[in-house]
Amino acid sequence: MTTTQDGRRSRRVAEIARAEFARAVQRRIDDPKLRMVIVANVSVSDDLSVVDLGVRFAGVESAEDQKKLVAKLTRALPRLTREITPRLELRRVPTLRLHYDAGEDRTRRVEELLREIESENEPKAK
Repeated sequence: MTTTQDGRRSRRVAEIARAEFARAVQRRIDDPKLRMVIVANVSVSDDLSVVDLGVRFAGVESAEDQKKLVAKLTRALPRLTREITPRLELRRVPTLRLHYDAGEDRTRRVEELLREIESENEPKAK
């Protein structure tokens, strides 16, 4: 396979993994908080052996609570992997890994800092 084909295949596997993971959580997980999962990003290793899913949970503000929910969802990962794997149409079962996607937190912090800088630069009324 050429590099272009490999890249397309990785993207295709990533998109299928994203959709199927979300569906599997809805079908197989009873905890309402875990069912509020948002798959923020997905990356697939070049050899398609590892699928890394960055997740967040809707309605959960605290990064600490988000991380606790990721840990709880990670415990259900073997069951979810069995559900997802046939739909990926790969020869070998990939390792699914979850991590808390902190991208939104970082964006929010940068926006806060920019607002602080902006307010410091505004002329003060006398």
